[in-house]
Amino acid sequence: MLNELKTLPTNYVTTPGEIHTSTGKTLRTDEMIINMGPQHPSTHGVLRLEIVVDGEIVVDVIPHIGYLHRCFEKHAEYMTNYQQVIPYADRMDYLASMNNDWAYALTIERLLKIEVPQRVEYIRVIMAELQRIASHLIAVGTFGIDMGAFTPFLWAFRDRERILDLFEMTCGARLLYNYIWIGGLSHDLPKGFVEKAKEFCTYFRPKLKEFNDLLTFNEIFIKRTANVGVLPKDVAINYACSGPVLRASGVDWDLRRDDPYGVYNKIAWEVQTGKGEMGTVGDVWDRFIVKVREMEQSVRIIEQALAGLPEGNVQAALPKRIRPDAGEMYVRTESPRGELGFYIISDGTGSPYRLKARAPAFVNLSVVPAISRGCMIADLVAIVGSVDIVLGEVDR
Repeated sequence: MLNELKTLPTNYVTTPGEIHTSTGKTLRTDEMIINMGPQHPSTHGVLRLEIVVDGEIVVDVIPHIGYLHRCFEKHAEYMTNYQQVIPYADRMDYLASMNNDWAYALTIERLLKIEVPQRVEYIRVIMAELQRIASHLIAVGTFGIDMGAFTPFLWAFRDRERILDLFEMTCGARLLYNYIWIGGLSHDLPKGFVEKAKEFCTYFRPKLKEFNDLLTFNEIFIKRTANVGVLPKDVAINYACSGPVLRASGVDWDLRRDDPYGVYNKIAWEVQTGKGEMGTVGDVWDRFIVKVREMEQSVRIIEQALAGLPEGNVQAALPKRIRPDAGEMYVRTESPRGELGFYIISDGTGSPYRLKARAPAFVNLSVVPAISRGCMIADLVAIVGSVDIVLGEVDR
């Protein structure tokens, strides 16, 4: 829509809302508000983005959330015991249920001041890293579709199915597991699990190279993602971003190493950060490659954990009724999307007096408007996909 036609000097520099023509005249345009979602293939869930556009240029983005809100925190406070919360924690980040359960169980264990058997610690690491690979495969596979590449999506889901087979073999479920319990695990690993997990690691490592050859280092893909949605290091820190989003901006921070839990401090692996190899540090391509390289590191971790897996029980000695002393505890862990933390206040009863989840996807989503202003609408799709949000965790 045009509301003004004005003659300007030939050296005039155009600003948002103005289109400079070769005749020295500028067409001034109105902004328009459009909605992307809540049912939209590029929003990765029921997210609505209210986008202020000037032609194809994004002037501002306002995320609207809550379409998947289930009152998780308040619901947890009304359970009759602490153990009953685990199936609901499963459903926060439903692509990383093992990580959710571990973070919650670890918080209660520290409230109770108990230590779980070493076998439990190793199995939890194995499950968490298998879950990290499965989650990242969905992230990079669906991102390929966002960029117009369909085959990588099929390859990613093909390989993820092998991990889900391992989970199904262990606890009978393929999405929501209820496997990591307070004080340990629901039951031990089934016979043959270790061998099949080793087979997966051997199978998966060369598949990552094939994936990189097909998509990651594809020239068209690089042009779509390099120098797009750049998140500077200081902005990432100021917005409290975490996980691959933070590390892609060049921040060398990973809770598995810097605030260790489980047996991560007994295993050799490397934190992956963005280096600006194809564009600018912190761009969409960096956020993508960090996830791919984290899968390589997860394979290393799983192989070492399987090799060092000790014998023993899979449940610590717990009272029949879990009643932590009155107090409070915050425990943070490194989920596939970043710092997942639980803050729990105990009043000495059998259920939490107050429970608050620190959801990394919710925090990371908040930075999208800051790195989207001035980009094209097509680039906004790439930016949202690279942040890798799960709306079950955002809304809770």
